[in-house]
Amino acid sequence: MAIATPEVYAEMLDRAKREKFAYPAINVTSSQTLTAALQGFAEAESDGIIQVSVGGAEYWAGSTIKDRVAGSLAMAAYAREVAKNYPVTVALHTDHCAKQNIDSWIRPIMELEAEEVKAGRDPFFQSHMWDGSAVPLDENLVIAQELLELSQAAHTILEIEIGVVGGEEDGVKAEINEKLYTTAEDGIKTVEALGLGEKGRYITALTFGNVHGVYKPGAVKLRPEILGEIQEAVGAKFNAGDRPFDLVMHGGSGSTAEEIATAVANGVIKMNVDTDTQYAFSRPVADWMFKNYDGVLKIDGEVGNKKQYDPRAWGKVAEAGMAARVLEACERLGSVGTKLK
Repeated sequence: MAIATPEVYAEMLDRAKREKFAYPAINVTSSQTLTAALQGFAEAESDGIIQVSVGGAEYWAGSTIKDRVAGSLAMAAYAREVAKNYPVTVALHTDHCAKQNIDSWIRPIMELEAEEVKAGRDPFFQSHMWDGSAVPLDENLVIAQELLELSQAAHTILEIEIGVVGGEEDGVKAEINEKLYTTAEDGIKTVEALGLGEKGRYITALTFGNVHGVYKPGAVKLRPEILGEIQEAVGAKFNAGDRPFDLVMHGGSGSTAEEIATAVANGVIKMNVDTDTQYAFSRPVADWMFKNYDGVLKIDGEVGNKKQYDPRAWGKVAEAGMAARVLEACERLGSVGTKLK
């Protein structure tokens, strides 16, 4: 199939919310990891979201170049071409843009996309994230208002973060404490600033103890029931139904099936998956190298075995490992078999 148009992406999100499932949003850093994500979605018969962080975008441009805009556009162009051969629809997203990266990353991309739209073409991406978790809420929402207006011109959807996610993501760090829980008051302030769609569509990451990275059991205290409480309070305040927010779940590594199910039931329609898929991609490579070390290395003057050190050989097992983790994410989020016909 192909990359979603803005209209198809909106249909995907509406369907997920209506049918109470969520799309995995898979971070990619290379053509191999992007291909693995597509393979996993195809095996699950699920549409999905493929996304790139600022660090990932820089890597896409070349590890010695680090041009985040060029890398983002290169990723989108590659995805647009290869996705045609997979029987699923995927949306493209830029992930976790902190304040210091707005003017060097998502603003120029959205400005380019607005020009594409004026010329009668689709934007390069379908959504962009503004990560205001490191600034006060009032400042977060002022910046969100500006970016939402630009997002409308680009025919994209804006993702915002209301609250703080613990751990680290692309240099943005937060402690694991009570600040990790968004309040109903925060949700009400968000609607007062951004509306409920009439000023442009946005999706919201409300935090409920989420932490980026991997932690031992007991270190992270997820309270997904908070999402339902916020939805109820905002719905009652603005007469907007029982689930007015389209929600995103960040920092989901290690979450239990019950926690994920509760989050989805309360309106989560997108869940970021990064740490787990990094490991799922890298672990088979380590296994391959250990098992085939005498073929990979030129030991004692030998020539090695090209069939074992060829990047395509170990690359295939890496892609298969990551694809399996994407399939698992689709199963846990209920998106298996839901692809658009």
